[in-house]
Amino acid sequence: MQKDSRIFVAGHRGLVGSSIVQVLQQDGFGNIITKSHAELDLSDFNAVEMFFNEVRPEYVFLAAAKVGGIAANNEFRADFIYQNLAIQNNVIFHAYKSGVKKLLFLGSSCIYPRDCQQPIKEEYLLTSELEYTNEPYAIAKIAGLKMCESFALQYGCNFLSVMPTNLYGDNDNFNLHTSHVLPALLRKIHLAKLLSQGDRESVEKDTGLSGESLQAFLQRFGISAQSVQIWGSGRPRREFLHALDMARACVYVMENIDFDTLTRDSVTNNMQVRNTHINIGFGSDISIKELGELIQEIVGFSGYLVFDTSKPDGTFAKLMDSSKLNALGWKPSISLRDGISSVYKHYKAMA
Repeated sequence: MQKDSRIFVAGHRGLVGSSIVQVLQQDGFGNIITKSHAELDLSDFNAVEMFFNEVRPEYVFLAAAKVGGIAANNEFRADFIYQNLAIQNNVIFHAYKSGVKKLLFLGSSCIYPRDCQQPIKEEYLLTSELEYTNEPYAIAKIAGLKMCESFALQYGCNFLSVMPTNLYGDNDNFNLHTSHVLPALLRKIHLAKLLSQGDRESVEKDTGLSGESLQAFLQRFGISAQSVQIWGSGRPRREFLHALDMARACVYVMENIDFDTLTRDSVTNNMQVRNTHINIGFGSDISIKELGELIQEIVGFSGYLVFDTSKPDGTFAKLMDSSKLNALGWKPSISLRDGISSVYKHYKAMA
């Protein structure tokens, strides 16, 4: 990419998209194209076609997606598969039609099988069944990956996919109805700390609720002055990567790594594709229980963590093998403790 290249960041208001814009600006790229949902509905075929024909972006970061935690994925299954397929199909197809030089599609670690061997290598894709709770979302992301691969193979497009581990950051979703585990725990433990300090006014300001409505909210999400309730047993392990690290990895891949052509495997003699999708992870994981305790320490809440084993755990472990990307020259730089501390500072400033 040149500093004046026309770069379209789809999903620029989301956690990763906003971080990609931030990193591109820091790196001196001055022609970054963004569109809000009101300005461009990426699920609208005709609108996307018109956008690509008129704007003619040269590079595309496809970070737009409908995302959510385990509860949202399980409850809104139709929405997750339909909306994500629509967005991907339109952007990837019209990127091809308009001659985009390079496209980077952002997937998810949930594309890999439920009981996958750890750490998860790229070649484990489609080797076993998916985790049921987020299967529609995972299938949509697999379709996006395969669409990029197929357009690259058939038409010679330089379309790649990256598969991030669990992400968190300043621009995260803290809505307890739809958020992922880390921002949800951070907000719940923060509210519990305020309650333990008798600061109900700040709790009301944070939630926008009072009286019986506030009490119902706190009860629903297991938040009290003494404890915080967490879904599942606390034993599943997760890997977490700060969104700024993810964004830096995406820009690095866009600038330095291309879709690799077919090569012949020396053992099987079969033709294989390299660099069709690349894992992006932190390199180590932590149990949900340990995560909760770390957030407790950072927030300063001395109450109890209560685990609701009637709720699903999801996949037991999802540690990504990022050795391919590490060998290609990129590694993360933000520790989990430093990252959570930064996010908590940002959250308090915004609350």
